[in-house]
Amino acid sequence: MRRLRRQALGRRRRQGRCGSTTWEEEANAFIAPVLGLPELPFIPWSSPRARPGGGAFWKTPEIVAWANGRAFAWIDDEITEADRAWVKEHHDGPALLHRIDPRCGLAIDDFAALTAWTTGLV
Repeated sequence: MRRLRRQALGRRRRQGRCGSTTWEEEANAFIAPVLGLPELPFIPWSSPRARPGGGAFWKTPEIVAWANGRAFAWIDDEITEADRAWVKEHHDGPALLHRIDPRCGLAIDDFAALTAWTTGLV
């Protein structure tokens, strides 16, 4: 699993990366050290939060705006088909919306999916 994580992170380093957690800058203090990640830029969420409609998650338009046409992978436990449809309609670049099980968190299969997707971008 560590090898897959390093491969996925290495590819992300070449492509740019950021955190999109609602923890914002606090993720660098509390989450990154546990996962062995360096400090990451993050998407500052707007207030009040966007309401994209159609059942899409409030994060969806802000992540797409941040990506600005660049390839991005979004990993979340609240991604739905409505988010995938919204991204497809509003984002011109490649995007992976990968839903994880909130009871388990990131598992080896998730890292394998991310590695496979990033490999296809190179």
